Amino acid sequence: MPYTGDVTPGGPPDVRRLGALTITKLSVGPMDNNAYLLRCNATGALLLVDAANEAPRLLKLLGDDQLSTVVTTHRHMDHWVALEAVTAATGARSVAHEADAGELPVTSDTVHDGDTIMVGDCPLEVIHLVGHTPGSIALHYGDPAGIHHLFTGDSLFPGGVGNTRGNKENFESLIGDVERKLFDRLPDDTWFYPGHGNDSTLGAERPQLPEWHARGW
Repeated sequence: MPYTGDVTPGGPPDVRRLGALTITKLSVGPMDNNAYLLRCNATGALLLVDAANEAPRLLKLLGDDQLSTVVTTHRHMDHWVALEAVTAATGARSVAHEADAGELPVTSDTVHDGDTIMVGDCPLEVIHLVGHTPGSIALHYGDPAGIHHLFTGDSLFPGGVGNTRGNKENFESLIGDVERKLFDRLPDDTWFYPGHGNDSTLGAERPQLPEWHARGW
């Protein structure tokens, strides 16, 4: 079956196979959080984006393979409920942005804007997007044989940027970062994978940017 990114809590994962990287998307309850398991096809190295919840399901997804890294996109608890259990069971290192790492339940290596996290032979660029939280990040993978891919946490969704709880300064920071660091840099066919719900492309969302600015959320 072709990849759609349409997953539900308790349902099966969806798998997207790229030339060098395989992406497995799983939704965990109770808040319909997305977790993404990335596998380097050449080396078998594994990286998990957001150990959100349901540690037994995440560990089952690994099978007998060794997880090397868990990246947490931001400090909100619904994105790291399973982090302690997953890292304890696998020995994987925890990684987060410096501004959010102190809020996580495990000691984490810190990253900054422009850093690279490797999944085997596959580089992931860290993009710092300030506003949903001080240390929110997206991960960018430029497929050498295809399109660009973004794992955006709660900073970008189909239909808008992440929740800034009515704080105008945070909203202006977030939409500015998202526009400058994502929309201005990357082409319309860039596929993005958010922290909740369905995926989209930058091209599908780009026409809505003026509306997002005007409504202020």
